[in-house]
Amino acid sequence: MAETNGKAVDLKTNFLQIYSRLKSDLLDDPAFSFTEDSRQWIDRMLDYNVPGGKLNRGISVVDSYEILKEGQLSDDEFFFAGVLGWCVEWLQAYFLVLDDIMDNSHTRRGQPCWFRLPKVGIIAANDGIILRNHIPRILNRHFRDKTYYVHLLDLFNEVEFQTASGQMLDLITTHEGEKDLSKYKMPVYNRIVQYKTAYYSFYLPVACALLMAGETLDNYVDAKRVLVEMGTYFQVQDDYLDCFGDPDFIGKIGTDIEDFKCSWLVVKALEIADEDQLKILEENYGKSDPACVTKVKSLYKDLKLQAIFSEYERTSYEQLISAIEAQPSKQVQEVLKSFLHKIYKRQK
Repeated sequence: MAETNGKAVDLKTNFLQIYSRLKSDLLDDPAFSFTEDSRQWIDRMLDYNVPGGKLNRGISVVDSYEILKEGQLSDDEFFFAGVLGWCVEWLQAYFLVLDDIMDNSHTRRGQPCWFRLPKVGIIAANDGIILRNHIPRILNRHFRDKTYYVHLLDLFNEVEFQTASGQMLDLITTHEGEKDLSKYKMPVYNRIVQYKTAYYSFYLPVACALLMAGETLDNYVDAKRVLVEMGTYFQVQDDYLDCFGDPDFIGKIGTDIEDFKCSWLVVKALEIADEDQLKILEENYGKSDPACVTKVKSLYKDLKLQAIFSEYERTSYEQLISAIEAQPSKQVQEVLKSFLHKIYKRQK
């Protein structure tokens, strides 16, 4: 995807064609006798939740596989890499549909959250379960005769477990009992982010490509570590954009302050605030009153968190480049660099 804009557009177009085929297969799955209503529901639910994002995770499977293969992919190779890419996007959709319910969110990807639609509501919880169950249906249909089929199943199961466990950490840190900012320390934050975001967003696409290329994942523990670190950096960016990004540009209204989120910004603020500033945080963080949100944002500016983030971004990039260049495989180095360059200094 790095070569030219034209190639990126073609890649996305071809990738989306694979989605249409997978959706068509799922709407005719012989394991369930569809009624017209249920088929229309799934059709609409999939279109609303699966292909609407940037598709970076899914397309990264194709990109990574092409780099590992050191040459242009055949139509078949592109298709199978694309199918795995869509499995990653399906996993993402499953997480987001349920995450939005748990967080009581309002918008996602520039439109109302699925559960906010008038005729959906709590049915969205079951839709999340269906999205999750589509993944093994797709894998079984297209990969059951591949030597790495069982490794794919294990990979998706493990990453799903890690992500759900990260979500649990996030929820119990954020919501359990009294609102207690003293729990918000950097090691806690890093653990939440590692499990909730980094494994499925960064490690999973590369691991899919490595399995397709005939590699054994146990041989790439160092690359996995770099990808998890990259995922942490990505989430810090996300937390920063939640507060300082343009909602029209990023496609969602940030609510981390109102939701009492264990965000990088508040964890960093707690590290450097004086007693008076801590009092402002304790009195205003986690409240939906716009005046309280404004006070927290003003405090962030007083603490110069924008400059601190810029320095964090610079040092993270340098450390990641250094770790990438220590990888023994040149192809893996290129895969990791392509990931990093997609997210470095992103604005959405």
